[in-house]
Amino acid sequence: MDHKKSARPDDSRRASDERTPKGAAPASRKQRKKAEDIREERKKTPEQIRSGKASEQARGEKASEQARGGKTPEPVHVAKETVPAAKERDPVPAAHENKNKNVHDVLPESDAGTLEERLHEIEPQLGGYLINEGTLEILPDGYGFLRSANYHYSASPDDIYVSPSQIKRFALKQGDSVIGVIRPPKIGERYFALLRVDGVNGRIPRDMDSRKDFDELLPVYPDSRYVLEYKASEYTTRLIDLFTPIGKGQRGVIVAQPKTGKTTILRNIANAVSANYPKTKIIILLVDERPEEVTEMERNVVDAEVLASTFDQKPENHIGLAEIVFEKAKRMVESGHDVLVLMDSITRLARAYNICSNTGRTMSGGVDAEALKKPRKLFSSARNIENGGSLTIVATALVDTGSRMDDVIFEEFKGTGNMELVLDRRISERRIFPSIDVFRSGTRREDLLVDEAEREKVVLLRRYLTTMTTQEAMEFLLDKIKGTRNNKEFLISMNQ
Repeated sequence: MDHKKSARPDDSRRASDERTPKGAAPASRKQRKKAEDIREERKKTPEQIRSGKASEQARGEKASEQARGGKTPEPVHVAKETVPAAKERDPVPAAHENKNKNVHDVLPESDAGTLEERLHEIEPQLGGYLINEGTLEILPDGYGFLRSANYHYSASPDDIYVSPSQIKRFALKQGDSVIGVIRPPKIGERYFALLRVDGVNGRIPRDMDSRKDFDELLPVYPDSRYVLEYKASEYTTRLIDLFTPIGKGQRGVIVAQPKTGKTTILRNIANAVSANYPKTKIIILLVDERPEEVTEMERNVVDAEVLASTFDQKPENHIGLAEIVFEKAKRMVESGHDVLVLMDSITRLARAYNICSNTGRTMSGGVDAEALKKPRKLFSSARNIENGGSLTIVATALVDTGSRMDDVIFEEFKGTGNMELVLDRRISERRIFPSIDVFRSGTRREDLLVDEAEREKVVLLRRYLTTMTTQEAMEFLLDKIKGTRNNKEFLISMNQ
């Protein structure tokens, strides 16, 4: 039979489970009622179904009693079916049971004045929620993820999703260190989700309302010194204090030939700052480095964040890691913190940018015309902020490697730093460490970092060393410094 009658235009009245196929007659009122009853039955829980059956049984027993003349039969005891516990029925954590409630209702926000106090109050009340932190990476679509330092800020299953509304509400930026309440992924989801922001860059959110952009902060010459002397037997840091003092906001370059101990010097600087300035945030960035060097650095530095992109990874990975590390450092400085970034090396990072640049214009040494702009900008972000924090960068630059490209890269960065520590391979070949060339090493405007009395003694010492070669000068200094407990005692002994 050919049904030419069209379906009803009011689709909202038709049961979803009994939709009329194309070309079929519309469902009758009786059919729609039956479909509605089926749908209602499907919504019932096991407890409601058992309760309904019990009610029907009771009504049937009452009708039978009336039919028998009022005799009440013996009560029938039905064995109660054991209902699985909630944990067995639903493996989803308890936080999901509150899906219709706001996290602020289930877990009230603390009024504590510091982030540490706030977290201390929240932790006992977490229940099915969790607290975690990460470094924010904002994607082009507007949302972001909190990346973990355990994965060197690359994408991982432990990433935490951050919604665009949260990014706008708290004015979050690329590289912000965010800590807050999160929930595990629901069924069908891949990532943890951030429910509430409790801290940004070590501060509570309301303290971040007045922060300025990094480019708006006023840079000045370093005027506060990092004293690296912390052990009498650590001669490297003691000699750096004397000949190339490092200030907060310094932009330093360690000019190193191969096998001169540059990585060891970075490790010694990190441990010295960690011991003397525990509030300073230390980040060690290893670019295109050997995996065993990364492991050794992680095991031998204290209270420092070691982030690495090894030589077996793509140049894009080197660039991505470096950019998010420097963005994180800027966000910490905007929040008033002192940050120290130790990078090995700026030369290898520039090589990665050169590989990824495609302008087609090549300069001397095979360097692309636009390749060095971004690494120069990253390196230039080191500065001392007036009435604020500081970003100190000490990066190694490779020279005499046999590559013309490395020499061109060094020349580009040579004039951008305000501190140079030059290492000499002729000294290291004689197994003398540290292999510092004291004649070519120095700090600009060191008078702002060193008191006048100490500076005069160091000037006299430099004049005395000019009669020696670089190897003889280092041997002389190491011989004299080993017999003293600190630099003050050493300078007094040299003036006698």
